[in-house]
Amino acid sequence: PWRAGKYSLFEGGTRVPFIVNWPARIKPGVSQALISQVDFCATFAALAGVTPDASTMADSQNVLPALLGESRTGRDHVVLHAGRLALREGDWKFIPPGPVQDGLGPWQQVRLPEPGGLYDLAADPGETNNLPPRFPERLSALRERLQQIRPGAAGSVFHGTA
Repeated sequence: PWRAGKYSLFEGGTRVPFIVNWPARIKPGVSQALISQVDFCATFAALAGVTPDASTMADSQNVLPALLGESRTGRDHVVLHAGRLALREGDWKFIPPGPVQDGLGPWQQVRLPEPGGLYDLAADPGETNNLPPRFPERLSALRERLQQIRPGAAGSVFHGTA
């Protein structure tokens, strides 16, 4: 049901199936917990009983409770990268204005006009309804948070490329 494919800021470009199997510890099921591959460092360190060096994995969060099925949530946000940055926070996603890859082939380049894309993924997993006029406060909050964690921003811990 997700829009676009790899190398896109839309969900089809950022979602990746992830299977965790530990029959003695994890009950079968499906989780909607938000995690990122950068979380593997802190999570596996916690699993091994090791205290991670925060300076070498500043963006990594321990999401072990989510992987073990002990929590329904993982991290509260994830920064997405596909040539540019976007932000997913819970079920909400903000994509700044500008070009975005769309489609699965042939690729299409779409341009999100100001103020950008705001999508409620719980209600619209296909990202077909751009919601900035209906939720200006949400748009403003997500835009501001992304700006705060962009590389070069004061207090930024994001170490990727912009």
